[in-house]
Amino acid sequence: MNTTFDVRTTDYLQPRQAVLVFLAFAFAYFLSTLIRAITATLAPTLVQEFALTAGNLGLLAGGYFFGFALTQLPLGTLLDRFGPQRVVLGFLSVAVLACIAFANATGFVGLLLGRMLCGVGVSACLMAPLTGYRRWYAPGLQMRANSWMLMTGALGMVASTLPVQWLMPSIGWRGIFLGLGALLAASMVLIAWKVPSKMTQQPASPSQGGEAVEPPGYAAVWRNAYFRSLAPFGFVGYGGLVAMQTLWAAPWMVKVAGMTPEQAGSGMFWLNVAMMVAFLLWGWANPWLTQKGLSADTLMKRGLPISLVMVAVLVVSANHVGEASAIVWTVYCVSSTVAALAQPAVGMAFKPELAGRALSAFNLVIFSGVFAVQWGVGLVIDGLRAWGWVESAAYQGAIGVYGLCCLWAYVHFVRAKTP
Repeated sequence: MNTTFDVRTTDYLQPRQAVLVFLAFAFAYFLSTLIRAITATLAPTLVQEFALTAGNLGLLAGGYFFGFALTQLPLGTLLDRFGPQRVVLGFLSVAVLACIAFANATGFVGLLLGRMLCGVGVSACLMAPLTGYRRWYAPGLQMRANSWMLMTGALGMVASTLPVQWLMPSIGWRGIFLGLGALLAASMVLIAWKVPSKMTQQPASPSQGGEAVEPPGYAAVWRNAYFRSLAPFGFVGYGGLVAMQTLWAAPWMVKVAGMTPEQAGSGMFWLNVAMMVAFLLWGWANPWLTQKGLSADTLMKRGLPISLVMVAVLVVSANHVGEASAIVWTVYCVSSTVAALAQPAVGMAFKPELAGRALSAFNLVIFSGVFAVQWGVGLVIDGLRAWGWVESAAYQGAIGVYGLCCLWAYVHFVRAKTP
């Protein structure tokens, strides 16, 4: 599927303004991914302080993605109607309040509500810039901007590991969340200052001799064959990647591989560094790959099997890999970054006036998957332990089920027929 829509326009941003817009958005997205991934680093502290089970922990981490997913459909309509700047500023104000609420939580319910509100508040931090890039950047820059946004997100993941551990003894997890709220407020100032407040490339009306304006709603998105071909893997594969990276990889290193929390934290740090480098390289390589005729579809079909093999290695060789499991997790995550090409590919498969809805709908699929995988893995672990499995074997069983789901979604994508 190589069909893309483009609108020839003189409204593309000049290079200097394009860079400033990117940096303003990137700072907010950096903070959003830090908040997303911080649960993995804080998990041992929260489990001890609030006596959380694996199911509680999975629900707590998934609560962020549940709140995130709830906003995606209205978010897409808002982005297409009001533009990225106004929408992201409104949502970030909720994120600031959510960080304050989480920092003041006194029980599991308070933590869960705070995490859900965090998900709501930062839910526009990627969709708003991607919608803006679809309208303001030339086509050749859109894939690069997407990859470098994800690189910035990976940097946020890096910051959620060892730097957070270093801050814990001095200010504690509550102080960290108060600080994050202050930084989110600062990002709002940057976006209000540097990001255009007016829309460009608005669709022409029939009376002006242009194409008819797309009807409101998501019908045109849901019935698109290409969107449907990618939806299962977006849910299980891409959503599962985020679920593993932000929660289950670190507990696996401790519970299955026998690493200390400090060793697991170091492993997660380098995993996220590798992810950051991978997205940086994708950003550099995407224009060249496009010129060579290697589409996003081709790259995903060729690259995703590596990640499936790594899941199998984790499950089958868990008792023999030991501390090297951090390396296997890193290879799994890095090889899975090819799935990130799906997001801009979906955006470019639709007209610009539908970009916000198409991107948000696909993001809904992804983050619904993150919630389902994070919570589902925790429930499977608890269920297997209730049936008498030892903890390490329960982790293996849960990740094995996840791997089979990924295999099914990949086969569906490869076999799907699209125009």
